[in-house]
Amino acid sequence: MKSRITLKELAKLLNVSVSTVSKALNDSPEISPKTIERVKELAALHKYRPNPTAVNLKSSKSGTVGVIIPNIANSFFAKVLSGMEAKAQKEGLQVITYISNEYLEKEQHITELLTSGYVDGVLIAIAEETQRKGDFEHIRNIIDFDIPVVLYDRIGFDMPVDKVGIDDHKIFFEATKDLLEKGVNKVGIATSIHHMGVGRARINGYREALGDSQTFYIANSANMESLTEKTLKMLLEDKVEAVLCSDFDSTMLTYRLAYENGLRIPEDVKIIGFIRGGLAKYLTPSVSYVDQSPHKIGEKAMEVLINRINKKDSGSREKHIIETKVVHLESTQFNKSEVL
Repeated sequence: MKSRITLKELAKLLNVSVSTVSKALNDSPEISPKTIERVKELAALHKYRPNPTAVNLKSSKSGTVGVIIPNIANSFFAKVLSGMEAKAQKEGLQVITYISNEYLEKEQHITELLTSGYVDGVLIAIAEETQRKGDFEHIRNIIDFDIPVVLYDRIGFDMPVDKVGIDDHKIFFEATKDLLEKGVNKVGIATSIHHMGVGRARINGYREALGDSQTFYIANSANMESLTEKTLKMLLEDKVEAVLCSDFDSTMLTYRLAYENGLRIPEDVKIIGFIRGGLAKYLTPSVSYVDQSPHKIGEKAMEVLINRINKKDSGSREKHIIETKVVHLESTQFNKSEVL
């Protein structure tokens, strides 16, 4: 049986936005009579029928919000989701959770479902493959449907939506400056997410803090074998005195390679990583880490979305930055002689 044509497909054929097609079909005064005529003629030609669920929910709220998580295996996102659900529960809202597994096609399929009228708003951390390919049309389609959207954590994108996350540039800028001021001369960075927005922001913060007077050392690859080779070079050949690790994989890899090659932490190399605090504290030696406050990110993102749904915030979209800090544990301890 042939599937029905969708609003999105009609919009593509007419080379207009989904919102324009929707408004034209409803005789909105915002749309010119000529455009309304064109839209209705094409809709009739293709026997377009509106989704009854979507139509119903246009006039009344569903009491449900959709959350798209890129990677549920990452404990950071599990804690973000916990914050979202806690806030939603207080407001009497239901949360439907979807997992993109960092794939563009999966994310596109999820957003197609969400534009069918099942949710009042959407919270999304954009998938890794989506970022790599730079294909954001499906997210803009949600916006065209006048469904409130909030980006969380991965927020460095030019979209007319609210955003909630941390200042990734600032945290590595300040961490690098702190190490330099304490007498560490050779600071490196290890990253497996250099191709993603948050990864680039952290690298840029580190690079800016170094300025022109310090050498730039980087081990960057999404391939663990390649990242291992580059990190070993940085540790053994370049003999960096500290490594900033921009993600969980690079943190654990740097920690293990230092141990396997007889480098003492923190005497020979200091480490600051993006790693869950509960794990960082139980390693020996314990690892200094960036406290991202994931629960706060989740709560704030849900709060902002709820306000948009209830039209409490009707002005321009805003970026909300959650304060964060480096929690210094054993891996960045200094002897008195090192800071004199």
